[in-house]
Amino acid sequence: MSKTKGFIAEFRQFIARGNVLDLAVGVIIGGSFSAITNSLVNDIINPILGIFAGGNSALSNLSFSVPGGGEVMLGSFLNAVLNFLIMAFAVFCLVKAVNRLHRKKEEAPAAPPKPSQEEVLLTEIRDLLKERT
Repeated sequence: MSKTKGFIAEFRQFIARGNVLDLAVGVIIGGSFSAITNSLVNDIINPILGIFAGGNSALSNLSFSVPGGGEVMLGSFLNAVLNFLIMAFAVFCLVKAVNRLHRKKEEAPAAPPKPSQEEVLLTEIRDLLKERT
């Protein structure tokens, strides 16, 4: 029974980490964004490309019959490729923006620390000694 409590405690500790929560938020937002890109491709891009493919139908309907009764669904494959390219571009832009933010943080020089009281006094003593000679 102690193994179970240890396992559960370890699992709670794992879940409480910030990285796991960030990952969960990312997955949820990614799923929502995936629905948006699917709609963009299926409802906007496909009908426009369907005009150029001929027949004035959506590109997703593009298919070729294969001897033996099957069909090659080229339009569905092109939909998947377009979805992937849009998602990859969005992730690229996001990573690029995050990297730019990190670079700006690194480039900002930290303000030099204020001299301690001892250093201020020693500087004054040094300056006074210079004046004497």
